[in-house]
Amino acid sequence: MKNPILLILSLLALALAAVIVARSLSSKHPASKEASKQLYTCGMHPQILQDKPGDCPICGMKLQPVRKQPKEPADASPATASAPSGERKVKFYKSTMLPGEVSQTAGKDSMGMDMVPVYEDQAKDNATIAIDPVTIQTMGVRYGEVTEGPLLRSARTVGVVDFNETALTDVTTKFKGWIEKLFVDATGREVKKGEPLFETYSPDIYNSELEFASLTRSGNTALAKTTLERLSLLGVAASELEKLKKDAQPSRTITVFSPADGVVIEKTAVEGMMFEPGMNLYRLADLSIVWLKAQIYEQDMPFVRLGQETVATIASLPGQKFMGRVTYVYPTLDTKTRTAQVRMEFHNPGLLLKPGMFATVELESELDKNVTLVPESAVLRSGDKATVFLALAGGRFEPREVSLGLRDNKANYQVLQGLAPGDRVVTSAQFMFDSESQLREAIQKMIDPKASQQSFAVGEQAKMVAAAPAPTMVEAAEKTFICPMPEHGNLEYNHPGKCPVCGMTLIPGKATAAPTPLPAAPAHAPGNH
Repeated sequence: MKNPILLILSLLALALAAVIVARSLSSKHPASKEASKQLYTCGMHPQILQDKPGDCPICGMKLQPVRKQPKEPADASPATASAPSGERKVKFYKSTMLPGEVSQTAGKDSMGMDMVPVYEDQAKDNATIAIDPVTIQTMGVRYGEVTEGPLLRSARTVGVVDFNETALTDVTTKFKGWIEKLFVDATGREVKKGEPLFETYSPDIYNSELEFASLTRSGNTALAKTTLERLSLLGVAASELEKLKKDAQPSRTITVFSPADGVVIEKTAVEGMMFEPGMNLYRLADLSIVWLKAQIYEQDMPFVRLGQETVATIASLPGQKFMGRVTYVYPTLDTKTRTAQVRMEFHNPGLLLKPGMFATVELESELDKNVTLVPESAVLRSGDKATVFLALAGGRFEPREVSLGLRDNKANYQVLQGLAPGDRVVTSAQFMFDSESQLREAIQKMIDPKASQQSFAVGEQAKMVAAAPAPTMVEAAEKTFICPMPEHGNLEYNHPGKCPVCGMTLIPGKATAAPTPLPAAPAHAPGNH
């Protein structure tokens, strides 16, 4: 009998110990239902957050449950609420309905809603967004990387191929004569230096040759030499003079040779014509090097310098690129087109570049050897501000204001301040952030669940705290209130409360029209019960 009794006593002792341990654990760790509470929000106005179900005070729609958050103890004092974990400190309180309304003490806002605390650690991370990975994939978010490299800027323009003015040659004579035989008889013909152009008869040349022959035969060497020099000064070719010295016989005609290589671009010489001294008979152009003259816009002039390399392409020669360099920047500006003329030189093997052709020219210059670059597609502009979304770990994004410099020729911007090489940035799906208001709304809709009650403008609100103390009773009495429903916007009240027509909470404001007295309740028509 003793053994069963001992066994029963042992079981009772164990059960008592288990009850004591369970009670101690329950006192240290409250139930999960007490440790958290359900929040409710409006699908149309996500800034509305309440801890109980009900209707949206703005549009009247039914509030929907959103998420769980730790519940504060029922007996928590304001000091306890300001530091729920024993370490967090309340910086100020803000209204969930009116982002610009802040206070240094806990209480209700002008619409009768409880003001929520903003902690110091929240103020440091107030702009960070968290997006679900499925949502990121649905939005088609793409990323780019902030790089470091040279800042290359290019100016693209159109130019016209022209003759090299330093390689033009005119064929003229210093004597009067008649063309008896024409060797180069067409424009566009390519000639070489020393190639015969035409034969001419000149009385002046013929008489001088007769004089030289006579003086040579008489032995008057000095006068013969003087005559020979005169013929040379008149432009008689050296080969003609050598023949005259050798044979001592005058020739009725002499041959005029080409003074340079080139292509005949102008020709006035005709067989049988008479010409006067200085008359232009041919014009030759050397096309081995051609000029290209382009118009550069005024804003691109700082990026053009002498000796700069250029690349030209011709529409009729697809796939071919011609390398050249800038040789001269003209000192004048066209006041009508606001452009300046730039001259470039190009080698022309095969004479593919023909004067008169249009060419597309790209002038590339290196403005800096090492700068920080961000893709242009990652930059969102709002007025004078430029914002970039920085991709953080865990599907988090931080909108960061950056200072930008020049744009390079690869659709990158120089970053002066705000980013560092290696940062990952969002380069697509920013269509929802195309203005400052949409940027703020998107951040509020996608706010981090752990910081659901913080505002995008916490930093600005913090600056307003010192200058915006809690409203006094006199200030509240001077305010006017209206119903948020547009249909009741002409009703004005001098005290907060509920709209007597629809029951919505009144908000501070002025009536949209002259204040209208409250409509009386409709009387029942006779016979209607």
